[in-house]
Amino acid sequence: MFKRELFKAILAASVLSLPVAQAYAQADKPIRIGMTVSSSGTFALAAQSGQRGVEIWIDDVNARGGIDIGGVKRKLELVKLDDRSDKTIIPKVYETLIKEEKCDFLFGPFGSTLTSAAASTTETNNKMMIIWSASADSIYAQGFKSIVSATQIAGTLLGQNGVRALHAMGVKKIAFAYLDEPFPASLTQGAVALAKELGMEVTQNEKFAKGTKDFNIMIQKAKASGAEAFYPTAYEGDQMIIARQLRETNALFKAVYFVYASQPQFLQQAGKDGLYALSQTLLHDKINWKVTHGLNREQMTARYAKMFPNAQYPADFQTALAYGAGVVAEEMIKKAQSLDAAKLKQAALDLNDKMVTITGEYKIDNTGKQFKNEFAIMQNMPAGPEVVYPPAVATAKGVYPAPAFNAR
Repeated sequence: MFKRELFKAILAASVLSLPVAQAYAQADKPIRIGMTVSSSGTFALAAQSGQRGVEIWIDDVNARGGIDIGGVKRKLELVKLDDRSDKTIIPKVYETLIKEEKCDFLFGPFGSTLTSAAASTTETNNKMMIIWSASADSIYAQGFKSIVSATQIAGTLLGQNGVRALHAMGVKKIAFAYLDEPFPASLTQGAVALAKELGMEVTQNEKFAKGTKDFNIMIQKAKASGAEAFYPTAYEGDQMIIARQLRETNALFKAVYFVYASQPQFLQQAGKDGLYALSQTLLHDKINWKVTHGLNREQMTARYAKMFPNAQYPADFQTALAYGAGVVAEEMIKKAQSLDAAKLKQAALDLNDKMVTITGEYKIDNTGKQFKNEFAIMQNMPAGPEVVYPPAVATAKGVYPAPAFNAR
């Protein structure tokens, strides 16, 4: 009798200690964060900038001991693979992250083109993917249940503040051109719609192919259309070429809008070609949100300088988008107390209107599409970029019309 009771007591004690043992085992097991980064190609600059933002977030989390799940803090481990800016290899690379690297949580690649390809793979494998840069509305219309755009506003909303700024300056006629890819097409679609709604005449709405290097015909068509403002949307490299060719052909518009013109690399490489260009950004020393979660702008840029002293460029808005996405991911995991995709998605919805990160307020819909994190509008002045819109955060009045090229 005594032996039987003793055996029961030992068995009960071992059962009770099992969760404790499991918890300690989990504490030693990091949460594996997977993402792809472009080492070359169209998306390399922006992808690598975003990678550094994710690394800042991981460094900060681990310095605090990790993320608490079930009373146990687990540190983060980043697993990154190369996608070479090639959408055809994205499905295989994300499958590798999930099946071979055993990643618990995925960050999307840079841009809508690559992210759209990744989403099918993460969805099939029932893994949550945080989107930090892809804004094409088409991604969110495909019924994916396990994606969340943490900081990147939807594409059709992304370019509209630029149109509002041009309208406020007095622009009545505007010419659009865009790279034939999901992100530029989506941004331009929303910008054109708002321009028409505001009563502006859209004199051109033309797409151009990836790999285009001579934009002169497109520029001359925009000029001949009578447009006062020219709004070509593409990635940084293309926009730098367009800026140079505008000057070389003396194609003067009263205003030119480049999405990336206030980026450090654009300012450095374009030089005078980028003067008086309008652009949009989420990260500048003159733009400071009252952050409720994560590091603020000053803290993040200080961490960037410390962690990446040899980086070719300082932190930019891609860095901020990716860092902010990490902050949102952390809050999702803490709220869900799980790495299960469905629980994480519900947690993401429950966090609506309850967070302000480095890039602004947070709000998604059931598809995972982001509706906040609006960009401020900058203009490149001789002494550096200034905020010219919206009026609530403006630091200078916009220069309109822009001076002639020989007067810059």
